[in-house]
Amino acid sequence: MTGPSSPSVAEGVPRGHGLGSRAAALLVFGSSAAVLVVEIVALRLLAPYLGLTLETSTMVISIALTAIALGSWLGGRVADQVDPSRLLGPSLGLSGAVVALTPAVLRTTAEWAPAMLLLIAASTILVPGALLSAVTPIVTKLRLTSLAETGTVVGRLSGVGTVGAIFGTVFTGFVLVSRLSVSSILIGLGTLLVAGSALVEWRTRGWSGTPALALVVVAGGLATTVAPGGCDTETRYHCARVVADPGRDGGRTLVLDGVRHSYVDTDDPTHLEFTYVRVLASVVDAVFPEGEPLAAHHLGGGGLTFPRYLAATRPGTRSLVSEIDSGVVRLDLGTLGPGAPSGIDVRAEDGRLGLRRLDTGSRDLVVGDAFGGVSVPWHLTTVEALTDVRRVLDKEGLYVANLIDHGDLAFARAEAATLGEVFDHVVVLGEPVDLGLERTAAPDGGNLVVVASDRTVDLRAVQEALDARQTGWKVATGDDLTSWIGDAPLLTDDYAPVDQLLEPHSRRSGR
Repeated sequence: MTGPSSPSVAEGVPRGHGLGSRAAALLVFGSSAAVLVVEIVALRLLAPYLGLTLETSTMVISIALTAIALGSWLGGRVADQVDPSRLLGPSLGLSGAVVALTPAVLRTTAEWAPAMLLLIAASTILVPGALLSAVTPIVTKLRLTSLAETGTVVGRLSGVGTVGAIFGTVFTGFVLVSRLSVSSILIGLGTLLVAGSALVEWRTRGWSGTPALALVVVAGGLATTVAPGGCDTETRYHCARVVADPGRDGGRTLVLDGVRHSYVDTDDPTHLEFTYVRVLASVVDAVFPEGEPLAAHHLGGGGLTFPRYLAATRPGTRSLVSEIDSGVVRLDLGTLGPGAPSGIDVRAEDGRLGLRRLDTGSRDLVVGDAFGGVSVPWHLTTVEALTDVRRVLDKEGLYVANLIDHGDLAFARAEAATLGEVFDHVVVLGEPVDLGLERTAAPDGGNLVVVASDRTVDLRAVQEALDARQTGWKVATGDDLTSWIGDAPLLTDDYAPVDQLLEPHSRRSGR
C-alpha cells in the first residue's frame, strides 16, 4: 500500500532537459541584459531623426516595457504547450538577427521613408525585446522539476533577470556607448545572440536554421556600411558630423543628431554665419566697451564659435566653457580648429554643475547656448539655475541666452517670465512677428535671444548694433514684453515641463 503521492515530481512538469542551474542563470541574465542594451542604444539611434527629447525617451521606454510584458506572457503560455527546449534557440537566434539588422533598417527608413520610421522603430524594439523576454519563462519551465521548488526557481531566475537588466543598463551607459559606435554595439550583440542560439541548439537537438541566421547578421553588418545617416564621430550624447562649407575655405558646420549646431570659420573667427550668434555679438558689443577683455562663462560649447569671437575681438578675454559632451570637446579642439585659442578653457562637464564651481561675482558675462537636440536642457531654465547665474555675475554682469521655440512660443515666454523673477531687467530679441511687434503674419518662431541683467541696458545701442549686422531683429521690452509673456508659468526645479511647452514641429533641423 502506498502513501500520499510525493511532490518531488509534478505531473506534466518536464524534467530539466539537461539545462543546468548555471546555464539557466546565464541565459536569463544575458537575455535580460540584451533587452536593456537594445533599449538604450535605440534612443541614440533615433535621436538624429526624432530628437533627444522626453517624448522620444518615453516612447522607447514604453515600447521596451511592452515588449517585456508581451514576451513574458507569450513565452510562458507557449512553453506550457510546446516542449520548451525547442523554443530557446529560435528566440535567441531570431532576436539576434533583428538586432543586427536594426541600424541599417532604421537609418534607411529615416532617409527614404520617414513616415514609416515610428512603426519600424517600434518593431525593431518590440520584436527582439519580446523574444528575449520570453527566455525567462521558458528557462523557468525547463528548470521546474518539482512543485516543491517552484518558489525557489522562480525567485532565483527573476532575481538573476533583474541583475542582468541592471548590468545591461550600466554597462551600456558607462562602457559600450563611450567606446563603440551604435552600429558596432547592435551588430556585436546580434552576433552574440546568434552564437548563443547555435550553442543552445547544439546542446539540445541541432538546428539547421542557425547558419541562415548567421548570414543575416553578416548581411546586417554589410548593410550598415552603406546605409545612409552615418556619423563622423559617435560621442556619448550625439551622432556628430563636421560638414565643410563649399563657399568658404575655412567654413565648417558642426551637425549633432542631424541638427546644425555651430558654424566655425577656422580662418576668420569674426565671421558669424548664424543670425542668433550675430545677435549675441551685437548685444555684447553694445553693452561692453569696444575691445574690453571680459571674464565669460559659456553654458554649452558646440563649435566654440562665440568664445573664439570674443578671443579675436577682445584680446585678453578669459572664457570658461562647460560642454557636457567630451566627444564634442575633442571635435572643437581638433577638427574644428587647431586647438582652443588662448584664454579659452573647455571643460567636459554639465553646465549647472559648472556654475556651482564658480566664485560669486566672478563673471562679466554668462552665455547660455546649451541644447539637447533643439531644446534647452530643462535644468538650465529654472529659477534656481538662473539664480546661480545671477550669483556668478558681477553687479554690471550680463546674461544672454539662445532659445529655440515655434508655434505660440510657450517655452520662450515661460523662460522670459522666469528670468523676470530673478533679474531686474529682461528683454527679448527676435523677429518682429514672433515678438508680436508686427501683425502681418502668424508667429513662426525659431531662434530668440533673451538678455537679463541687474544693470540698465542701453537698448538703443543694442538695436543699432542689430541693424548694423542686418539681422532684421527687434527688441521687446516694457509693456510689449509684458503683453508677449502673458500668463506664462514660472519654471522651477520642481516644475519645468520644457519638452511639453515646446511645439512638436520645433524639432525641425537647423538653428
